[in-house]
Amino acid sequence: MTDSALEKAREAGLDADAQARLMRRATYASVTVALILIVAKSGAWALSGSVALLSTLMDSVLDALASLVNLFAVKHALTPADREHRFGHGKAEPLAALAQAAFISGSAIFLLVEAVKRLYEPRAVEATNLGIGVMLFSIVMTLLLVRYQRYVISQTKSLAITADSLHYVGDLLVNGAVIVALLLSSQLGLYWADPVFGLGIAAYILWNAWLIARGALDMLMDRELEPEERQQIAEIVKHQPEVRGLHDLRTRAAGPQKFIQLHLELDGNMSLWRAHEIADAVEAELQAAFPEAEILIHQDPDIPVENPSADAAKPI
Repeated sequence: MTDSALEKAREAGLDADAQARLMRRATYASVTVALILIVAKSGAWALSGSVALLSTLMDSVLDALASLVNLFAVKHALTPADREHRFGHGKAEPLAALAQAAFISGSAIFLLVEAVKRLYEPRAVEATNLGIGVMLFSIVMTLLLVRYQRYVISQTKSLAITADSLHYVGDLLVNGAVIVALLLSSQLGLYWADPVFGLGIAAYILWNAWLIARGALDMLMDRELEPEERQQIAEIVKHQPEVRGLHDLRTRAAGPQKFIQLHLELDGNMSLWRAHEIADAVEAELQAAFPEAEILIHQDPDIPVENPSADAAKPI
């Protein structure tokens, strides 16, 4: 890895306190937006009776519940390690993501039931202009929220915020679909469009729930970091001129924190003091690129030590 690449890696990450502030603000923003949209959509649904509007109202209710779970999960995940939790509390994030997936799946099932009922008993949708206005307002609010969440994700790689952002992105499509359904129903008399769009939205919500659950399970099962990140780790390690290689690289993530373990291959005739200095230098470079990571490095000789003592040859 070049010096300029290393410098970019250092500049890429924020310190832990800055990441924590961003994550907390993102959770507060999502809860606030969800509550505002619940109030607006409740009024529109009460006046129109649209199943499509009901679908997006239910989605916002579940958004609020999921965002509240996120808020408490992120707060707990950012709690420092203690005597009972030596590796921190980061897995509160994927647990919260699983809860979100359950909430989202529940809303989708409820919507499926309502849409099927309306298919058998179609009726005209009322107050469509109000409904369309509320949907446009929802799109603007959601776009602003998602844009901020994307920024927070780019700085923190938070799974909980990623999960939150994923279903808000889904909301953008849902709100657009609702506008189309309202127009088809009111302008063309296609009353079946309202429940049919509701069914399509429910299927999309279920797909989002699966994506969220899969990401959470990967983290709970200690899946390795992405190949690109593992390659970056290897390049940083090999950038040190006295490092001859590495092996047994192990990585995982728990919420905002990452864990990196590796064996460093060094000259077997090198002094212990020098080997320690090189390992410290490697750790500093990795910490600059992954400021949220806990790093553990073990030094191994790359070649046999010349004239090893009898004691050194004995097994430990």
